Formats: sequence, C-alpha cells, structure tokens
Amino acid sequence: MAGTRSRWRRGAVALAAAALAGAVAAPPTPATAAPRDAVDSAFQRAAHEFGVPRDVLVAVGYGESRLDAHGGKPSQANGYGVMHLASNPTRHTLERAATLTGEPVARLKSATPANIRGGAAVLRELADTEGLTAADRNRVTAWYPVVARYSGAADDATARLYADAVYDLLQQGIPGPVPVPARRLRPELGRYAAVAPAGSTVAGALAAAVPEYPPARWVPANSANYAVGRSSRITTVIIHVTQGSYAGTVSWFQNPSAGVSAHYVVKSSNGEITQMVREGDTAYHARSGNAYGLGIEHEGYVDNPAWFTDAMYRSSAALTRYLCDKYGIPKDRNGIKGHNEIAGNDHTDPGPNWNWNYYISLVNQGGGGAGARYFGGSPTDFSGDGRDDVVAFTHGTLADVYVSTSTGTGFAGTSVKWNDYFGLTGETPLTGDFDGDGRDDIVVFTQGTLADVYVGLSTGTGFLAGAKWHDWFAPNAEVPAVGDVNGDGRDDIVTFTHDAAADVYVALSTGSSFA
Repeated sequence: MAGTRSRWRRGAVALAAAALAGAVAAPPTPATAAPRDAVDSAFQRAAHEFGVPRDVLVAVGYGESRLDAHGGKPSQANGYGVMHLASNPTRHTLERAATLTGEPVARLKSATPANIRGGAAVLRELADTEGLTAADRNRVTAWYPVVARYSGAADDATARLYADAVYDLLQQGIPGPVPVPARRLRPELGRYAAVAPAGSTVAGALAAAVPEYPPARWVPANSANYAVGRSSRITTVIIHVTQGSYAGTVSWFQNPSAGVSAHYVVKSSNGEITQMVREGDTAYHARSGNAYGLGIEHEGYVDNPAWFTDAMYRSSAALTRYLCDKYGIPKDRNGIKGHNEIAGNDHTDPGPNWNWNYYISLVNQGGGGAGARYFGGSPTDFSGDGRDDVVAFTHGTLADVYVSTSTGTGFAGTSVKWNDYFGLTGETPLTGDFDGDGRDDIVVFTQGTLADVYVGLSTGTGFLAGAKWHDWFAPNAEVPAVGDVNGDGRDDIVTFTHDAAADVYVALSTGSSFA
C-alpha cells in the first residue's frame, strides 16, 4: 500500500469520520463476516429491490473485494465493504448510499447486507441518470456505462478499464458460494465505444506515453502524487499490496487528492501491469524509501491470500527481475523489500500471506535452461470433437495461449486467446488430456531450479488458469514429454534426465495432479 509524502492517509480518514459523526444514528460496530449463503441472499434481495441484475451486482462486488468485507477496514481510497462504498474528496458513494437507503453510515461500513444494498442503490441511481429504461435494466449488457460510472474514475479511459474488468468476470463466470455462470456477452458500450481503455497502445504515441517496461500499460499518475526526478540513486524494489482493486488503484493514483502513487501496479487475475510513474521520478509510496525505491503495488488485501495468484507472482517477478537487471539491484531480500520493512513506515503490506521464498525464486529463475528447446508433438483436440486443433504459446512476458479449432478442412478464423498467462520464456509447453474428459489440456514445465509443472484444463472453449500439478519434475536441462503411460485414459508426464545416468521418470495423472 503506497504511503504519503509525510504521513499516512489516517488523517484524511479521521477528517471524514468527524464530518460524518453527526449523521451516524448508531455507534460503529465491528464488522463480522456473514455466512456465504446469507451473502448470496443479500445480493438477491438487493438486486430485486433496486432492479439491478443480480449477476452485475455480484460481479461489481467481486471485482472490488472478492466479496470480502475485510472486517470493516477501509481500502486505500477509503472505501468500505464488499461493494467498496467510498468516502473521499472526489467520491462519496458511501454517503450517497446512506441517503438512498436510509441506512446509517456506520452500518453501511460494517454490515455486509447493508453494504450490498447500498451498492445496489447507487448502481440504480446511476442507471436512472444514464437513462436506462425498465427493459434496458433487464439486460446485463446494457449496464456497461453504469458500471463504468460506478468506478468513480478520473477519466473515461480508466472507467472503461474498470468496466471491462467487471464484464470479463461476467464472461468468465465466478465460482464459489455466490456463483455467476459464464456466458458470452457483447456489452453495450454506449459512449465508451469511442474511448480506448486506459493504457491502450496507440500508434504514433509520444515517447512519454510509452511504458519503460514493454509489457506494461502506461497510465500516468496525477502530478500532485509524485515528484519529478530523484535525490538518490535507485537501490531497492519495494513490494506493496494495494488494499483495493487494480482499476480502483489506477484511478486513485490519478486523483490529485490521493497524495500517493507507485511506479507499477500488478493485476491479480492475469498479472497485467500498469506503469504510473517514470522510474526516474519519485513516487510517493514508502516515505523514507521514496528517494531510492521503485514501488510495485499488487492488487489485493493483505488479509486475503486468494488475491496472490500465480499469474500475479510470475508477472511481478518478471518485472522485478527486469528492474534489478536494469539498476544493478541484488535479486534477494537485501534488494527486494516489503513496504513494512522500510524505516519510518507503519504499514504491514505485503503481509504474512505474501510468499517471499516463492517470489524470490521466481525473480532468480529467468528461464528454464536448455530443456526448453524441445517441443515434442502432442495431441491438440481442445474442443473434444475428434479433430486436432492448432495452438500457439507466445512466451515472452505476455505468455498468452491462442487456439484455432479445426473444421476438418481448415482452421476456423483467426486464433482466439484461450489463456491469459501461461508458459513464460524458457518454459516448455506441451499438451495432453490430463483429466480424461476427452478434451486436451495444456501443461508447462518451468524447468530451471524450481522445476514445477502447471496444467490449464480445457473447457472446450478456453483453458482454465494454470494450477500446479507437480512440485519437482524435469529440472534444468531434462527433456519432458507427455503420454498415457498406464493406459487409464489420462495422460501422464515423463522426463528424460539426458545425462550420464540416462534415467527416465514418470509421474502418473490422478485427474487433478501428477502423483
């Protein structure tokens, strides 16, 4: 979590609390976690009361908080609860929700059903402002401009970044006790159709608009939130957790009243990166560490490890490796520190849920060795229709996976992205039906010193996020392969040590891991 130039945001929170004290009908009570079935019921009731599609309401809340109220504690932008009802100098959805619902501010902060109801009320008011009719409100696709406005973004480009993230959730579906089914959607963008999402690459862009780290977006922080130049050489990468959502953090750093910023922000779900301050300028993120530190914010909350996905770890580690190589920073805990380790700070991020050992190992991995040159043929019927398809692994820092399905006489259309972050440079990707469902999946061998194995299962139209199926297999320059070794209908993994011993090892698939 970024820090101010001279003090943390507690002062702003205290002022906001004092201003609201007269409006609070009851003293604040500690927030308690509501049972998941109660949360689902609260979404259904609020959706019905205010005429907001239940799935839109859930997707907004999930994108903001993973449906976690975080014990009633505020986010970096002073937002509360599952729906991130905010009270800051430029956004007052908390107070507006109190007016619309009659709920006391304290209850909106601390009680999840009230917070969800408040979010639904604000969304409905924005829908009325956007001119949505009753028929419009029944269409999930029509709520795109409303969701964009709910973001409270500094500009339409960042608002679109926020709305795109919510509609990605609606497309992909949300699992768990408050589920949202996956579906194909074409959102009705309205005026946002003419707006490129923040950080989109534009032909002929000025050099200042190009990120220094090539895979990143460039979205500049407000000039009030950083200082031009440095008073010290760069010696440290400082790891933060945003205490808020990715798009919300990007928007907050664009807000001149924030007083905070960071050089880079990393998204939880797919490792997307936005640069907001030039590396040669002083971001306000770590008080005494501002002069010599490069700040990387990670989407999430310190108390919820679910935000720290493998895609985030890998993407951030590649960024940190780049920064360490560029500025001669040690790739260890002397050169890479947490916000909580910087003198003069009272922050706790990245917190006890951040896996430092794994992160530092990824920073130092940087490729899988000679074994990565082998790309053996393997089955590629990803849709399960009996015809093999074609697949491309982009590698690099994007590490996307594209598929073109076979029609029997050709490959359909242009390739479609089936996975957002899988198979980095130096890792070895292969394919096989590892869960025995008749659809081929993808597997990657990280090799190197970690030698992990990740699998992305096919749904028939995409690959699920990579999950670790084996902890130590095909290290360094060993040669991995895939095949159904025991004939049980599930493909297994094989490695050839390719050394003086010339041993061959097999790990059998259980359907959810390699034994």
